[in-house]
Amino acid sequence: MYGTEIKNTRESHGLTQKEVEKATGIPQATLSWIESDKGIANIRQCVLLADLYGISVDELIGRDFKNN
Repeated sequence: MYGTEIKNTRESHGLTQKEVEKATGIPQATLSWIESDKGIANIRQCVLLADLYGISVDELIGRDFKNN
């Protein structure tokens, strides 16, 4: 569901899954599982990834949030 957006963000930052594992503690196998849309990242994982990339969780998952 959000795996493609998470993968694209990682790749745009020039990082491998192993590098993200080292920086966040999220196992590489879990990152692969998330990025291939076999599962959904939990909120803790989303926060860790968003913090690593310096973006919001909304941006991480490709959510286009607009205030009315």
